[in-house]
Amino acid sequence: MSKINLRVIFFLMFCLCVALSSQALTSQSQKSPEPKHEVQLKKSIMVPMRDGVRLSTDLYFPQNADKKLPVILIRTPYNKNEFRDQKQRPQAYKFASQGFVVAIQDSRGKFESEGIYSPPAGQEAEDGYDSVDWLAKQPWSNGKIGTFGCSYPAEVQAAQAPLRHPNLTCMIPQCGPMIGAANGRYRYWSGFKGGVLDLAASISWYFRAASKYSFKPPPGLSDDEVRKIRDFFNPEPTNFPDVDFEKLNWHLPIVDIMKKAGSPPNDWVELITHDFSDPWWHDVMGYYDGTEKIDVPALHMSCWYDPSVEETIFEFNYFKENAVSETAANNQFVIITGTTHCGFERATEHTKVGERDVGDARLDYWDIYIKWFEYWLKGVKNGITNMPKVQYYTMGRNKWQSANVWPLPETQYTKYFFRSRGHANSRNGDGQLSLEIPENEPSDTFIYDPGHPVPSIGGQRGTSYGTPAGAIDQAKVEMRNDVLVYTTPILEKGIEVTGPITAVLYVSSSAKDTDFTAKLVDVYPDGRAYNIQQGIFRARYREGFTKKVWMEKGGMYKIQINLDATSTYFEPGHRIRVQVSSSDFPLFERNLNTGGNNYDETEWVVAENTIHHSKEFPSHIVLPIIPAKKENK
Repeated sequence: MSKINLRVIFFLMFCLCVALSSQALTSQSQKSPEPKHEVQLKKSIMVPMRDGVRLSTDLYFPQNADKKLPVILIRTPYNKNEFRDQKQRPQAYKFASQGFVVAIQDSRGKFESEGIYSPPAGQEAEDGYDSVDWLAKQPWSNGKIGTFGCSYPAEVQAAQAPLRHPNLTCMIPQCGPMIGAANGRYRYWSGFKGGVLDLAASISWYFRAASKYSFKPPPGLSDDEVRKIRDFFNPEPTNFPDVDFEKLNWHLPIVDIMKKAGSPPNDWVELITHDFSDPWWHDVMGYYDGTEKIDVPALHMSCWYDPSVEETIFEFNYFKENAVSETAANNQFVIITGTTHCGFERATEHTKVGERDVGDARLDYWDIYIKWFEYWLKGVKNGITNMPKVQYYTMGRNKWQSANVWPLPETQYTKYFFRSRGHANSRNGDGQLSLEIPENEPSDTFIYDPGHPVPSIGGQRGTSYGTPAGAIDQAKVEMRNDVLVYTTPILEKGIEVTGPITAVLYVSSSAKDTDFTAKLVDVYPDGRAYNIQQGIFRARYREGFTKKVWMEKGGMYKIQINLDATSTYFEPGHRIRVQVSSSDFPLFERNLNTGGNNYDETEWVVAENTIHHSKEFPSHIVLPIIPAKKENK
């Protein structure tokens, strides 16, 4: 597979690129900053870590700038040399042209860096700390270091933050929290949701990007020798076997997928076999467990169709609540835009998320980034910290809004109850979504066959084949009898939903264990049905993710599905819809319904699953409604 194709896959899978108050809340063009300096690149400086391993680092210097300069650090496992191409990765040159030294560093074990790679965090926290320490001590440094980056380059920022290096002055982590167990959701690597493995994205990422080893020069060479070798040898992997990922997603057992694919050595087995309660996630991988203390101002950023958007919002509050200084506590900010993963600067006058046009989601992001770093690293009093603590784009209204806290204090958490006469199967059924609590209504039952799962259509992730990420018309899945569909009458007045979304289900199953899914959908007057948010939950974890409890045939169980958060406006003439089923494949692994480990199994059980909706067992979705008075602001 060609080098270009590999880059396209990485982009599709994770898009791994990396006075404000009232102005920031209006739609602006994505204009680039006017350069103030020419930029000089010093290639492949080998920066030593505490254990003697050296990480290859490119340094971009602004010419004719002050002698003592602040530094912006970007750490990546995806080849720092990509940033030398200003068209493909403009961040280094843009920041350096504004008077910052920019350090782009290969992660441990990747490309030119020495050592062995261990994703997704591994030694990234300590390596980030040591890199900040080295940069702060250079004769050209003013001792103030900021960090920047989206997705993995944001995860390493979050991993490093609790170590509290005194020279780590500010951060801009985008779409990459490291929350883990800290909020009780155990979203390790954004790879698990409701206890269910995020399958398709995890397979392709681990296959392409997570190799533990790479060919590189022997340790101990001088920087000049490393640079000279790079002139003749390219350490980037180019010889991957040709893999049919769509077919690979179906392979069982899941634990053998990398072996089946002929993948280079990676930590796939480690990822999928460790229980959520295993200290490995915190002690080895560095995920937050609730004990962290923070001392760095941060501008947190995410997107409504990002797989970890609610974790990013949690991280914003977590940094504030666990800060050890007033400076850190008072300077946490969050911006959530209406795009897919890392899509900030890709917003246009007609921003598309999948098939849905959500309007002009642009902000002058580069102005925000540069003012943030100038304020904290250069001491420029530019008013950046006067911007609202929370800025969010409301889809449907297609405008930016702001608040000082999240969730919004005026939120009215409203229950919409599932109703039917026992035949809510498919959009042709009799399922209703109602503000009125049901009386004694028959339950809805469907068959979940792991051999014939509900296909993934849009959502928080796309795949390199088939469905893209974002909002996609749900007609294909809503015609299936194993999808329950509950819909409101046509809305006479518009409804804004801004905040966290939760589905509460009262369920029964013929299986010991199964999954339940829920999806919030906006139904247009012409029948198009666009997914807004989605969730999945493995029934064995209904008493907590560190405890496994099986179901009994005929038993009644309450489960809660987190659908993350959103900000969207259901316009008059639209309808609100909820889909309920037991699979969303291949975005999420299939539950084989046996009550076993799932990852090491090849056989499955067909389950008969039931959703109850009566006065005693009122299944419902809780929507965060913003009162109509918000419309006038």
